[in-house]
Amino acid sequence: MVRRFVTFLFLFMIVAVLWQCARRGSPTGGPKDLTPPTLLKTEPDSMTTNFKASRIRLYFDEFIKLKDIQEQLIVSPPLKYQPDIKPQGAASKYVEIKFKDTLYENTTYTLNFGQSVQDNNEGNPSSFLTYVFSTGDYIDSLGLTGAVKDAFKKKADDFISVMLYKIDTAYTDSTIFKRPPNYITNTLDSAVIFKLKNLKEGQYKLFALKDEAKNNMFDQNVDKIAFLNDTITLPTDSTYVLTLFKEVPNYSMSVPSLVAKNRIIFGYYGDAADVVIKPITVIPDTVKTKILKEKGKDTLNFWFTPYEMDSIVFTATNERLEKIDTFTVKSRKVDVDSLRLSPNQSGSLNFNDPFFISASTPISTIDSTLFFITNQDSLAVDFTAKLDTIENKIDVDFEIEPNQSYQLDMLPGAITDFFEQPNDTISYYLSTGSYADYGNLRFNITGGEYPLIVQLTDEQGEIKREIIATESKVFEFNNIEPSKYYIRVIFDTNGNQKWDTGNFLKKQQPERISYYPDVIEVRANWEMEQTFVIPK
Repeated sequence: MVRRFVTFLFLFMIVAVLWQCARRGSPTGGPKDLTPPTLLKTEPDSMTTNFKASRIRLYFDEFIKLKDIQEQLIVSPPLKYQPDIKPQGAASKYVEIKFKDTLYENTTYTLNFGQSVQDNNEGNPSSFLTYVFSTGDYIDSLGLTGAVKDAFKKKADDFISVMLYKIDTAYTDSTIFKRPPNYITNTLDSAVIFKLKNLKEGQYKLFALKDEAKNNMFDQNVDKIAFLNDTITLPTDSTYVLTLFKEVPNYSMSVPSLVAKNRIIFGYYGDAADVVIKPITVIPDTVKTKILKEKGKDTLNFWFTPYEMDSIVFTATNERLEKIDTFTVKSRKVDVDSLRLSPNQSGSLNFNDPFFISASTPISTIDSTLFFITNQDSLAVDFTAKLDTIENKIDVDFEIEPNQSYQLDMLPGAITDFFEQPNDTISYYLSTGSYADYGNLRFNITGGEYPLIVQLTDEQGEIKREIIATESKVFEFNNIEPSKYYIRVIFDTNGNQKWDTGNFLKKQQPERISYYPDVIEVRANWEMEQTFVIPK
């Protein structure tokens, strides 16, 4: 019995120990890994001369993964073909780059990996990782530094390509449209500073591109560009600032499309102010036509009263450029656009913004005797209603008072569109708050040359107010909704009351813009005054 009891007790203790070991628990773990991968060696060695290999490998002290390698890896000079890169989707202790190009002779190449090489567990990037080699007898050692800013926005875009083109017998102003540069780097996603390294002495042209196609060439229709008018001679100790802007594209007309039974759209690039669109197909005399530019879009709408047709042939003539395009638009099954009205303000009215009503189809006539405005006491309010045929809207002007409610009624026939379709009965209910609900801002500007355009914008850069001045004055923005704002000052050099972008081929830089450096917080029932000394 004793022996059995001892045996039982022994087995029980073993089971108890094993059960304790098998219990589930929550491991506390150690401190979070913040250390990036360490480069141990490269094959061939970085800074190799007379490079003959077709691939390179970089070995690390831990498993790594690649993130956004196609965007982050910058090879200078650029390669014609994207190299094969490993690992793809799996962890590895090395990165392999296999070249598909025949490398240039006597050339120093730099591979900048950006933030793409990260440890597999925590994603810590191995920043500033580069690999350099030369196909010649020595490594080029010159450098160039600078910064990129946006001509219009407060903050520059991410991933700006900075390019150097060597000035030789093959270089012309059109080279940037046709081939990649001799050297390239990228601002990546966290800085506006750029550094070009391992450069050869000589004369160069410096550019920056927001390269949407990532082909290292300038596409005027989609890319932003920055350029220096002056030639750069290396070596140099100078630091350069590049101002990025979007050009007005050269004029071209897109293929038109029938988008509704009564509307054909003509998209275009550039300036279409001088374009005349005419059907050369014989159209019945009973068919009416009208052309309107679509607000906010590079599109012309060709409106026509519907009729049975197979196709219409058009000419689009730019008289200033003496250019004629011919298009055929075929019939297809689509719906008819009908009259829809949209006020620019609904609910709460702003004291300083005009009130207007836009229409989805061309407005033909208005009858102001069928418009009625009453206040909260049901008293009639004097107003004027005017048709703007260019903007295709009705401007409704009346005196707006604080702490008041208004009702705008439009009876059938108040608005008639191009297709003789009248509006239904419509009522808009509008109201105003107290002046105490808003703030006022007085802004003084010193050191700038007039004329100036001073814009109050929201944090996204959308214009909320604008004041144009030809001489020194105090800029007053009254009855502003409480919020955070920026001040943008445009130096209107040509006095045309708008900001003008640049043009590379014309060697024209964009008009200068300065931002007040601080965010302006406007509060309700506050008066605020600020002074902006324009930097030189």
